[in-house]
Amino acid sequence: MLNQFIFAGFGGQGILTAGLLLANTASVHGKEVIWMPSYGSEMRGGTANCSVKIDDEMISSPFIKKIDYLIVMNKPSLDKFLPQVREGGTVILNSSIITEVPEMPKLQKIAVPAGEICEKLKNERGANICMLGALAGCCELFTREEYETGIKDYFSAKPQFHEGNMAVFEAGYQCVKGE
Repeated sequence: MLNQFIFAGFGGQGILTAGLLLANTASVHGKEVIWMPSYGSEMRGGTANCSVKIDDEMISSPFIKKIDYLIVMNKPSLDKFLPQVREGGTVILNSSIITEVPEMPKLQKIAVPAGEICEKLKNERGANICMLGALAGCCELFTREEYETGIKDYFSAKPQFHEGNMAVFEAGYQCVKGE
């Protein structure tokens, strides 16, 4: 089954990395995947987003018509992409930054205080991975362990970050699952 994701926020928030982590997880576990980045010329501080498409079969087009999962880190990105989320889709938003949220009557909304979580866990740059943890909690495309394998694989050259990354990932996951 085709799943379509958009990760969006400001440059420097790890938006492209979060999308790559999901794409890598899909690839490691034998799925067909397309990852497409998009960012302004300013990079850090400008807008950034990426799309990820995952399926069991070959994907014919990289373009997303309707978003299944929108993972959004700032209000301008929420405003831009919210109209493209399909009815019944999921919006995961960083409630540390997005404080004014419009009504979403036909969507699942998940607010994750990623900034506060990362500050508490002393991983200030981990908000993107915290949001990926929240995605893992609501999108059962992969098990928690499969996501963890994908993240470890992606950061294999930087094992010193593994413990901190897994801590914020787990905290994001718990925001959804509450286990």
